[in-house]
Amino acid sequence: MTGKQSEGIKILPEGDSAILIEFPKTISPEINGKITSLAHLIKEQHIEGVMDMIPAFCSLLIHYDPRVISYGKLLNRVNKIMKLNLDMKSKTKKVYEIPVCYGGEYGPDLEFVAKNAGLSIEEVIKIHSSKDYLIYMLGFLPGFSYLGGLDERIHTPRLDNPRIKIPAGSVGIGGAQTGIYPLESPGGWQLIGKTPVKTYDSDRKVPVLFEAGDYIRFVPISEAEFEKIEKEVEENKYECIVHKEEVE
Repeated sequence: MTGKQSEGIKILPEGDSAILIEFPKTISPEINGKITSLAHLIKEQHIEGVMDMIPAFCSLLIHYDPRVISYGKLLNRVNKIMKLNLDMKSKTKKVYEIPVCYGGEYGPDLEFVAKNAGLSIEEVIKIHSSKDYLIYMLGFLPGFSYLGGLDERIHTPRLDNPRIKIPAGSVGIGGAQTGIYPLESPGGWQLIGKTPVKTYDSDRKVPVLFEAGDYIRFVPISEAEFEKIEKEVEENKYECIVHKEEVE
């Protein structure tokens, strides 16, 4: 049994304990807004048996316990929720300020990004830190944020030969996207800076700092400020600045 919705939205079984809700395959704030709204509406329903939801660019994956709720019953509940207005926009947005020390040992590829764009290093930093980035989805690594809205002027090809080890907290550009490496890992993005903030911490009650639908604002800091914040983070004294702002 498969559920189908208007506007090109489809509900499909994904194995024996998950359903996949597919939206039109267009990466846009509008589609992301619908996915975020749907996830929030399902959470508000407190459907027994729903274990987890994973938003992506154009879909929402719902994991459930088939011993608690059947596929048919869950499909029926989701179909009812889908009839609600998914275009309702939140009046506020949650913006996380992420301090970043650009260049130097923290951003070894910043000079290349500047040369590739035909800009100065200062211009790249200003452009990269001048807007709020929508978190479309989390993936690849726990807490790795895929951000939308990178200025076309600083789009930069990935490395020809990916690095074997990238430090946690590194901020990079890969093609038309920018993001933060939450853990030490291999990777092929151009590294332009690093944040001392732990965007993923397995010791926290909620390990991932933010979620899909939130926003990130990069704030340039000096090396001295980086070291100060890094120490505060290690001593559990640092609190990330979070704004709730009116949506334009």
